[in-house]
Amino acid sequence: MSRTAYIEPLDKPLYLMAKPVGAACNLRCDYCYYLEKSQLYASRRCQMSDEMLELYIRNYIECQPSAEVQFCWHGGEPILRGLDFFRRAMVLQRKYAKGRRIDNSLQTNGTLLTDEWCRFLKDYDFLVGISIDGPEHCHDHYRHAAGGGGSFKQVMRGVNLLLKHDVPFNTMSVINSYNADYADEVYHFLKQIGGHYMQFSPVVERLSGVREDGLHLLPAEQQTTAELAPWSVDPIQMGNFYIQIFDEWVRHDVGRYFVQLFDSALACHVGMLPSSCIFAPTCGHAAAMEFNGDVYSCDHYVYPEHRIGNLHQLSFWQMMNDSRQQTFGQNKRDKLPPQCRACDVLHLCNGECPKNRIDADRDGYEGLNYLCRGYYAFFRHALPALDFMASELRAQRSPANVMRWMSDNDKKS
Repeated sequence: MSRTAYIEPLDKPLYLMAKPVGAACNLRCDYCYYLEKSQLYASRRCQMSDEMLELYIRNYIECQPSAEVQFCWHGGEPILRGLDFFRRAMVLQRKYAKGRRIDNSLQTNGTLLTDEWCRFLKDYDFLVGISIDGPEHCHDHYRHAAGGGGSFKQVMRGVNLLLKHDVPFNTMSVINSYNADYADEVYHFLKQIGGHYMQFSPVVERLSGVREDGLHLLPAEQQTTAELAPWSVDPIQMGNFYIQIFDEWVRHDVGRYFVQLFDSALACHVGMLPSSCIFAPTCGHAAAMEFNGDVYSCDHYVYPEHRIGNLHQLSFWQMMNDSRQQTFGQNKRDKLPPQCRACDVLHLCNGECPKNRIDADRDGYEGLNYLCRGYYAFFRHALPALDFMASELRAQRSPANVMRWMSDNDKKS
């Protein structure tokens, strides 16, 4: 397809994590699933060129069916690409916007932020995601600087710069085998630093011998007895983590602090699509693009077998409508094992992310999510409050009324 040809819009928004420096990062976090992806491009200089930047921005905007276009800059550590690169990106977005609203988000470890960076992020209304796993002993347990030692102090310096310049940010915290035992401490810490929007991501990884492509971590479809990585969270440990935070949130913080899982659960409970793709019935509309234009089915599926094309040869429309990508997205629902299909909280979970479906269900069918027991415990615990909040929404009242309802129930018990 010619680069100047008309690009047919998609029938629903496409979301893409763009990797301007690939997997390059100044940290060496033990549990990072992306750092090893540099092996796929071992002989290359992993930096998005100006030519690729323009091709990406033009094509991505033209494919979108809506008046709002969301750009997500990811990594590795995208700040390593430099401020001039992002300034060029803003110019190109204006060039190709054609009246559309453009929003930008940047996921960063925060250690390289400066006053100049923060002024830029504020000027262009970026939403910043800060990767931070809780207070210092929780964060530094697995998140190390490239030269050794913890990264907490450098991250907090970045957080304070964002606060100084009034740059909106949310927090992204990995739930791992260590910090999962400190749920209350993690939650209160994130509130203390101004994290009004929180996302938690439980880590589940399996270690293999080195694959032919140089990767150590296995994709979910490779059903083997490979050992879990030591940083993987235990399902019940994860469930207890969420329960402890939910019990605090539902009594004191609804409407003031926002936890993605809780918001997604409520959305699913009232029949709406969740904000997080991992709890949606199907997926396949959120891809990842490497620095050279290679597009993969998902950020967690950057493996050669899940490469769906390159932007130099195919448009995003062609790649995202490819039968392989469509099947990838439908498989999230179609390959649920019988135990999931019969589950009374399936509408809240939808099997969670396919990358974690590495277990067999109670009847021996493959494809059960490793975290199932933890999610089931959490959703069953949260259901009474979710029922109440759903009823308030249907009555066009605030779901925050659940806090008074919880208080009344606590007094009765």
